[in-house]
Amino acid sequence: MPEATLLIIFSTSFVVALSGALMPGPLLALTIAQAARRGFWAGPLLILGHGVLEIAILAVLVLGLRQLSGEGMLPAVIGIAGGIVLIVMGFGILARARRRMTLPTADPPENRRRRQGVVIGVLGSAANPYFFIWWVTIGASYLLWALKLGGWGIASFYTGHILADLGWYALVAFVVATGRKVISDAVYRWVFIFCGLALVGLGGYFIFSGGGYFIG
Repeated sequence: MPEATLLIIFSTSFVVALSGALMPGPLLALTIAQAARRGFWAGPLLILGHGVLEIAILAVLVLGLRQLSGEGMLPAVIGIAGGIVLIVMGFGILARARRRMTLPTADPPENRRRRQGVVIGVLGSAANPYFFIWWVTIGASYLLWALKLGGWGIASFYTGHILADLGWYALVAFVVATGRKVISDAVYRWVFIFCGLALVGLGGYFIFSGGGYFIG
């Protein structure tokens, strides 16, 4: 059923995006620094900028991939590449989960000005090369899947993706701005483990799906 497939796209997109957000990177560092200086709303504003850049990339990819949404070698190669990146990410997360996990924190806010948060989100994302690698491998693989369901498929993918980013970075900003411990270190670690296993499984599915073109 299309509805069930849309739900699968949404939920797996959420988990994949959450897995990426959990890993330390420029956007996480910016969120901590900005929330410490300007308060909670720095986090959502950064993700607004991040999301604006992602919508632009998504639009470009959709225009380019729309002609490739059927069967063919290039979609198969994209699927396999995306699957490999997912598996590498998954094992990286599982390896990190073996260490002692603590939710990121920082000193209390100095002030609550919100200037330039959206711009910083755009620039911070654009400055990360991994951001673009993610979109041309994992993101493209997902879009080829989502395009089979048209606009609703794309909307399900992006909604799950951006809600995961917003939820995680808003949580980090809240913790930094208030100093409250909202989840235990054990729960934080198990979230890592779940996401790592989910990425490995989904990566295997993408590789299997793409490999079917060459062995079918």
